[in-house]
Amino acid sequence: MRHFLKETDLTVAETAQVFAAAAALKASRGKSDALALARQSWGLMFFKKSTRTRVSFQVGVHELGGMPVMLNADDLQISRGETVADTARVLSRYLHGMVIRCHEHSLLEEFARCGTMPIVNALSDFLHPCQFMTDMFTLAERFSPGRPEQFAASLKGKKVAFLGDTACNMANSFVLGGAALGVEIALAGPAGYAPGAEIRAQLKKDGLPETFTFSTDPAVAVKGADMVYTDVWVSMGMEAEKAERLRTMQPYQVNAKLMGLAKPGAYFMHCLPAHPGEEVSAEVLEGKQSIIFDQAENRLHVQKAILAHLAAARG
Repeated sequence: MRHFLKETDLTVAETAQVFAAAAALKASRGKSDALALARQSWGLMFFKKSTRTRVSFQVGVHELGGMPVMLNADDLQISRGETVADTARVLSRYLHGMVIRCHEHSLLEEFARCGTMPIVNALSDFLHPCQFMTDMFTLAERFSPGRPEQFAASLKGKKVAFLGDTACNMANSFVLGGAALGVEIALAGPAGYAPGAEIRAQLKKDGLPETFTFSTDPAVAVKGADMVYTDVWVSMGMEAEKAERLRTMQPYQVNAKLMGLAKPGAYFMHCLPAHPGEEVSAEVLEGKQSIIFDQAENRLHVQKAILAHLAAARG
């Protein structure tokens, strides 16, 4: 049984296939009868609030011919103490696959271990692989326009600067996925927010080198970057740390001065929602280098390609 819990659950060759499929799905949206999930029901279980992830997956399952079954975790028996193992075994009797957005990454792993259907990580506190895949696809569209079969290869050697909380799930995904795809990942944030032991252990487990760099100087990370990236400084559940985080992270705001250190024509990306004036200036967020809405749209196409890939692998 194939799952997509982390970036390295797809080989580089499979990533190339997913990117090519996503490009085809994007080009043929509304015009194709290719229904990879026809007569299938896929559960969408959410332990966290969501806009882009929820809507893009729900629409994606529908457009692939399947029925999305929305599962609010608070409304299920799992919220009253039913075990993850029992929930996975029961839902596997009803559903053809599940998309889960949760806190603990271990919950995803237990679903995958105990169930008999593909599991997709729609975000955990450790990783956000669907967003990473989308971000790389969005860049590849620009690095290799009109040649989707070259999308994955076009990323090799490119430099991505990630600023702010570089111990967050999105930064972890860049560390892991960047190592797999040969993308140079330059991180910059406060000393207390460097990549932690968990992501380093994952690299080792997957047989990948620690190719990322970390600096407390944002200018070092941004210099020569093909793309500059940031995420919110205060994620869900961290509201009590807000004042301290805003103070500590302020030097890492992506603004016009920092963007000027990147390569000419470098892109700005953000997985959204954004907070103008905090992690990014309004000038950059709304500027010509920002491709955040292309990035947001591509969640739909890339996730459809991932779902179709897993469905095909299951047979």
